[in-house]
Amino acid sequence: MLLLVHELPDVRERALALFAGKAQRAVGLRGDVVIFVTCSEEMQKLNREYRGKDEPTDVLTFPSLSPRVLGDIAISVEIAAANAAELGHSTEVEVKILILHGLLHLADYDHETDDGEMQTRETTLRRKLGLPVGLIERAHSNPLKSSPGRKPSRKSAGSRSRGGARR
Repeated sequence: MLLLVHELPDVRERALALFAGKAQRAVGLRGDVVIFVTCSEEMQKLNREYRGKDEPTDVLTFPSLSPRVLGDIAISVEIAAANAAELGHSTEVEVKILILHGLLHLADYDHETDDGEMQTRETTLRRKLGLPVGLIERAHSNPLKSSPGRKPSRKSAGSRSRGGARR
């Protein structure tokens, strides 16, 4: 399910929902995922509450303990729009990149601890899904560049438990 709470003119809810289903199948995940596209203010609240970081971020994931529900993905449309403008693609494309990143976290990948497995999988899938460079590749290819709300060296937090969040 996709909840587009904070709308922008170049983001089509149906296109994102179709992409999310396709990406979920490509990742090999079965179960329900809620994708919450919201504002940076809400993302800052979530990041503060679940990760102890009082700043907005582009994407957070919240794994579920239920076998039928994979979890939730929260995305800041404002940070996505800023990153898209900086990188020369649409906000919709950037939100798709963030959806893929979140789905990989829900598949239990963690780019901070897995010796490049998530980056390899993200690269393969983004090419298959027709997306430009992914989050992990950006962080590793240009660590000095910082977009609003995104710091390449930030550690993932949480675990496969209720209340834990990953970025």
